[in-house]
Amino acid sequence: MEDLPQKFYFDEFLQKYRYHILLILLGLVLIGGGFIFLKKSFGVPSTKVEILQSAQSIEGDGEITAEISGAVINPGVYKLKNGSRIDDLLITAGGFSEDADRVWAEKYLNRAAKLTDGQKVYAISLSEQSESSSAKSGGGYQTISSNFSSDSNKFININSASVSELDSLSGIGPVYAQKIVEHRPYSKTEDLVTSGVITQTLYEKIKNSITTY
Repeated sequence: MEDLPQKFYFDEFLQKYRYHILLILLGLVLIGGGFIFLKKSFGVPSTKVEILQSAQSIEGDGEITAEISGAVINPGVYKLKNGSRIDDLLITAGGFSEDADRVWAEKYLNRAAKLTDGQKVYAISLSEQSESSSAKSGGGYQTISSNFSSDSNKFININSASVSELDSLSGIGPVYAQKIVEHRPYSKTEDLVTSGVITQTLYEKIKNSITTY
């Protein structure tokens, strides 16, 4: 019986302020709906984030296997980073050997080309070029490559030459020769200057006698 007055007052309060309460509840619903609308409209980030790895990044990872043979220092099968170039494969193999036909390589070998998995690169030697040209002409051992053979043999490979071989270059003493060895490998002969191994003046003296392949 003691709860009856309280229940009476509560019912009376609801009856008296029922419209106010309804307006308050309606206002809360509208505020909640407005917040959801604004969140969708202005792109408020969700706390759940899904990170997707792009196909391009997947393709850029991993290794490829390529073979190089013929007139190179260390022919064989090598593993390289995906996206490597023929130039990278040549450097890994130690560069062209002494009997490589560099004239042919300059004309027909695209060292900037990207390698594909399983690709094989073959470097032609001077003797192969000479034999091929002789067979086509039916005799005579003179070919374009053989005309350059004496010049080609002058080249010293700065990626594989010994200190004594480098020392034989004009203006290159034991100190410079050792520095050249310590800063290997080189992608191009100009790297000797850009890496600070030798001066531009000294490079001009030896540039026609050196190679990186």
